[in-house]
Parts: sequence; structure tokens; C-alpha cells
Amino acid sequence: MADYPIRNNPEKKRFELSLDGRIAFVDYILLPTRIIYTHTDVPPALEGRGVGSALARHVLDFAREQGLSVQPLCPFIASYMRRHREEYEDLLAPGFRI
Repeated sequence: MADYPIRNNPEKKRFELSLDGRIAFVDYILLPTRIIYTHTDVPPALEGRGVGSALARHVLDFAREQGLSVQPLCPFIASYMRRHREEYEDLLAPGFRI
């Protein structure tokens, strides 16, 4: 899988991946012990290049590193967590299922 540079943009409350003049991103709401991923956007020109998966992996790894539980309201992030259940299921916020 491609290794793309991803940055946290706290002012916009999103993680961003810039490629070929376009920006893919994951919006979030950060709480003291939890992060809620609300939306993922990958421009059509970047689809099929692993950009969405790279973003999902990055934001979930960020949550783990920060000791945060995850509430994946974004269908793409929830789907990624389902497909990689063994790696990320432990991050789910209490009472939340994918």
C-alpha cells in the first residue's frame, strides 16, 4: 500500500492528504477520551490509488497512539474497521459496534 504524507489540520478539524493538487481528508470531532470520525472525502481523481485506505489507517493509528477510543460515524471508516477488525476493533468506543 502506498505511503502518503498525511497531516493533522486542527484548525479545520481534519486529517489531510494532498496529492496532485487535490486534498483528500477525514473530518473529526476530538473529545478528551474519544475521537469521532464524521466524514471522509477522496476526490474522484484520487480514487483507486489507496488514498482512502491510507487515511483510514493513519487516523486509526493516531487514535491508538493518543489513547483515544473511536466512534466511526463515517461509513468509510466504519467499513475499514470492519475489514480490519482484528487490528482495530479494540479502539471502538464503549457501546459502539461496527
